[in-house]
Amino acid sequence: MNNLTGGRLVYVNGEFVPESEAKVSIFDSALMFGDMVFEMTRSFNKQQFKLREHLERLIAGTKILRIPLNLSIDDLENICKRVVEVNEPFFSSTDEHRLMINVSRGPLSIYKDVFEKMGPTVIVADFPLKWTVAGMGELYDHGINAVIPSQRAIPASLMDPKIKNRSRLFYQMANIEVSQVKGERNWALLLDPEGRITEGTGDNFFIVKSGKLITSKGENVLRGISRDYVFELAEAMGLQCLEEDFGPYDVYTADEAFMTGTPFSILPVSSLNGLKIGHAPMGPVTQSLITEWGTRVGVDLIHQIKEFNKEVTTASGSSPYRFSSEDS
Repeated sequence: MNNLTGGRLVYVNGEFVPESEAKVSIFDSALMFGDMVFEMTRSFNKQQFKLREHLERLIAGTKILRIPLNLSIDDLENICKRVVEVNEPFFSSTDEHRLMINVSRGPLSIYKDVFEKMGPTVIVADFPLKWTVAGMGELYDHGINAVIPSQRAIPASLMDPKIKNRSRLFYQMANIEVSQVKGERNWALLLDPEGRITEGTGDNFFIVKSGKLITSKGENVLRGISRDYVFELAEAMGLQCLEEDFGPYDVYTADEAFMTGTPFSILPVSSLNGLKIGHAPMGPVTQSLITEWGTRVGVDLIHQIKEFNKEVTTASGSSPYRFSSEDS
């Protein structure tokens, strides 16, 4: 394993290769069908957070999609730890490790004569978290403006969103539409075909009403690891946290709202379709959850992201959470 470029390394099917040389075949099922499950994880103070839970969801996805992965959860956990270890020399003392774990079915069988070995494609990459959260620091001061696009979430009856997969064109279509809306800090918030709030395009959504936390039922959303952790925090803090069906009216009349996601943990939502929500930009319950989360992991969440934002230039173009109109 020689790192000739002096940069980060990526695990690809049992080997470590320079990041710029990590490739997926044009004949891979991931490219042909979006036939891939994945997880994004992050560290706090260089320690991976909820890695085991992420890998459990990944394994469940490979099982349901019948991807013949011959790696156990322990194998995957060891691979992830090794990826962090080999890349740590290329991270600054304040960087956090953002792992991207991708598993596909591999090359389609009709192309078997092209390859010496067939089987799943397993890729684990390590990338500084600060680039994923670039530009998010201001959201703690102003909040997200959630925007409901015409693009609907795909319900579980058509394709189960509880399987974290790469077939995400409907997310991208929602982001493209929302990027055309005037104003700043616009993030998509999806409805299901019946008009109920589901989730964002890479994050779960909560409202706070009369001191109670409410989030969408787990049927038509990805049951996020951060979403689950909010339930854990709420119980410890004596807050009631409910899964219910609710619609835009309930958001307009809520006291607070926030998004949860692995890179940023919690971000306040200050408005829906330009209409202010309750204690905008950030209410006391949202603030208390952020504080408790940070205390538990030993990181001031807001300060860390704001410091990251001083180090990097806000990325133009697409990200997992927004889509630039410049790309359309």
